[in-house]
Amino acid sequence: MYSLNLPSSSASRLQISLILDALHLALMNHCIYYYLVINHANFDALIEIVWSSKLLVVMEVLIIFPVNLCYVYRIWILSEGKSRILPITVGIAITLSSGIATVLIWSSYQYHVFSDVIEFEWSAYMGLGTITFSDIVITSSLCYLLATSRTGFSSIDSLATKLMVYMIHTGCLTSVCSIVAMITCAVMPLNFIFRAIEFLLAKVYVNSFLALLNARHYGHANTDPNASYNRHGVYRPELHIQMSEDQELRASQRNVFKHSDDETVDPSRFVKQPIIVTMEINSLSSV
Repeated sequence: MYSLNLPSSSASRLQISLILDALHLALMNHCIYYYLVINHANFDALIEIVWSSKLLVVMEVLIIFPVNLCYVYRIWILSEGKSRILPITVGIAITLSSGIATVLIWSSYQYHVFSDVIEFEWSAYMGLGTITFSDIVITSSLCYLLATSRTGFSSIDSLATKLMVYMIHTGCLTSVCSIVAMITCAVMPLNFIFRAIEFLLAKVYVNSFLALLNARHYGHANTDPNASYNRHGVYRPELHIQMSEDQELRASQRNVFKHSDDETVDPSRFVKQPIIVTMEINSLSSV
């Protein structure tokens, strides 16, 4: 389960990503239903490209590009106090990739039958290659910033190492999907297996973004041995703070009303004594 106790900005991005993922799934279902149910054994309809298949390309761009921007924002945050050359360079590279995504969308609306897809095969290579390049740049940049952010404290260094492993795994997963799609497109261009892998690639990016939102909560929970959790297993630091304050208040009350001879005394005695001591010290200092 993904945690829902997120800031308003993160919660809004989460809702948008889930909506885009739902639309992507709906278009996939429509495409499959159109060819396998509505036009079953209709060979004339099977050679035509349905509108939902073209719109899937648009949805994939709307899913992948914002996720990369979120990672660029993480790079900007991690580079605080350091040189801003790296995040600016990565941001420019990811922004320029949006131009290639625009070309990919344009090319998808230039063919109307599946036989024309071979003529625009270069657009598939360009789009998948751009995705792979973006994943490598983002992953290497995050790992570099995390490696240079070590402080010598074991808890912080351990968290940085865990985040580096997470980034490498996430970047490798998306890169492997895009590379496999390119290989299948080059080896088997007529059976459109690469399109199925592209559909899977969009889902991987959505899961990567959802895991990114949860990584900071579980990371803080692992670094704090006294962390508090609610009944859903979500880390709630404010509960831990409140419990600590309550424990300190109860401990102070026990110390105040506890006498060395285990007898209960009037609490007003302990209120008056510091005032008397303060007056004596002030009187001595004035002499």
